[in-house]
Amino acid sequence: MIPDIPEELIPLTRFRTMRSASPIHVEGPNSPVHIYKYEDAKAVLSDHERFSSQFRSAPSEEEPIESTVLRVDPPRHRQLRSLVTRAFTPAAVEAMRPLIQSTAQELLDKAQSQGTIDAVSEWAAPLPVIVIAEMLGIPREDRKQFKAWSDELVGNDWERFMRCQREMAAYFAKIAEKRKQEPRNDLISRLVAVNADDGQLSAVELIGFCMLLLVAGNETTTNLISSALLCLDSLPDERERAAAEPERVPRMLEEVLRYCSPVQTVFRRVARDTELRGRRLTAGQHVHVWIGSANHDEDVFDQPHLFDASRDPNPHLSFGHGIHYCLGALLARLEADIAIRMWLERFPRFARDRTIRLERLDSGFVFGVKQLPIRLS
Repeated sequence: MIPDIPEELIPLTRFRTMRSASPIHVEGPNSPVHIYKYEDAKAVLSDHERFSSQFRSAPSEEEPIESTVLRVDPPRHRQLRSLVTRAFTPAAVEAMRPLIQSTAQELLDKAQSQGTIDAVSEWAAPLPVIVIAEMLGIPREDRKQFKAWSDELVGNDWERFMRCQREMAAYFAKIAEKRKQEPRNDLISRLVAVNADDGQLSAVELIGFCMLLLVAGNETTTNLISSALLCLDSLPDERERAAAEPERVPRMLEEVLRYCSPVQTVFRRVARDTELRGRRLTAGQHVHVWIGSANHDEDVFDQPHLFDASRDPNPHLSFGHGIHYCLGALLARLEADIAIRMWLERFPRFARDRTIRLERLDSGFVFGVKQLPIRLS
């Protein structure tokens, strides 16, 4: 079965061509290295000594996101990651289940009363935003601004990207100052407390953490949920099976993660002169690891062009690999599992409004659609 997803949304034909013709591709002098095959992608993601995540020599107040675990190497990476790991343990994530379920119930009730829904803006986006906002301790009235910032951080507009960081830095600095005076049972309060106790976090690192959690906590999950609905809409047999047997949903979601990789590419920097697949790479070169291509590699996945909801094993790289494996993977899986099960229980015969053209998000490195209009019965 092949989902009805246009090539301009996910360029699977181009990825297949590059894997065959130029698996390690450099367009010209001083150009980035593009990695298209699974084993090469995994090798790069696994080796932080040769392929660094750090693009700045020191934290910058202009770009707090560059000071996070996403953009630093060991030993600082280990120190920063340990500060937030406890918020994403299996027990901590499971404790979020009631909030996820009640939020989903509220959103579905509203949708049912309308009869139609934009499954992105009214379902897939607000659910994870509400959850991560609750974890951080963000006021309800700020959630829309929260989502707008998140979208700008993954977008293609550099000026908006930088402006967004300035706005978020000012916002989170105020929140952190309030939590110093009046601590609450939220993640920002715990990060502030850790910083006060032993100074493990600089001010810019604390703000960067909040930014990273905002983006990581909702962008991937939003696009996983909307892509799952997109796939199920074009595969009615699989939709019926998933509705009749909800226990099939987790494995089906793993195939959505593989087929419609929410993160299409991640970036690294060559730390020292090295070789990969016999190709010489020089220190300082930027590397684009195309996860969206690696997850369709014929050497790893049988008939990768097919959507197989029972695919097992399914060793996709959608949450990364190595020391930078996504901290929020467990939470994303739980949110998507609850969301799709509850959706199918309520709307097993939903149908996408195909009179409205699908448009990809304005982002070069995440995949998702801007809107997904759906008739619920």
